[in-house]
Amino acid sequence: MRKLQIRSLKYIEFAGVVAFLIVSSLTIFMVVPNGATSVAGVFWQDWKSTEFGPLGPADVDALIKVRQAGLWEIPVGQQAADRAASDDVKDVGALLAADHIKLDEQVRGVAEQLDVVLPSLPNPQQQVWMDELSGLSGEEFDRVFVNRLRAAHGSVYEALAEVRAGTRNELVRSFIQSGLLVVMRHITHLESTGLVEYEKLPEPLPPERRPA
Repeated sequence: MRKLQIRSLKYIEFAGVVAFLIVSSLTIFMVVPNGATSVAGVFWQDWKSTEFGPLGPADVDALIKVRQAGLWEIPVGQQAADRAASDDVKDVGALLAADHIKLDEQVRGVAEQLDVVLPSLPNPQQQVWMDELSGLSGEEFDRVFVNRLRAAHGSVYEALAEVRAGTRNELVRSFIQSGLLVVMRHITHLESTGLVEYEKLPEPLPPERRPA
């Protein structure tokens, strides 16, 4: 009887291990709504259904990036409009601030419809740039303002373009479409000042390192 009990316990333990392995295997190869395969199924909770289509982590991140761009570019744009040495930089600063005020209103409206929580403060790097500009004046302010904003817009444009190319959410797609036009317009105006130091911008990836 004792041997039978021991064998029964071992069988239960073995069956439990097998069941665990089967469940783990299924979880590892679980497919998320986007059609991508999750490493361990942990991304299911990052996707949610909306009336505009599936909303994924990249969609949410894009909305956050637009919101955070406005949180620092509105005040520094207004600062440039008041303090820049060059009239061209003053005009660009005023334009950027005005556009981002409108864009910020739009992104908050989109986020509300999709139940996305947006930040209320600039990120640490943006705060560093704001503090840096606050301590500058004259031509040095103009140079740093233009180059910080030009680099930031290039980074945001790349991130938004990737989301626009693959998002499954109709509302995000429409918003990012208009957002990309604003970002490109800002890049063009910043470059029109003649102060952009192109050699300091991130170099584009060579073809062999780009996704197929």
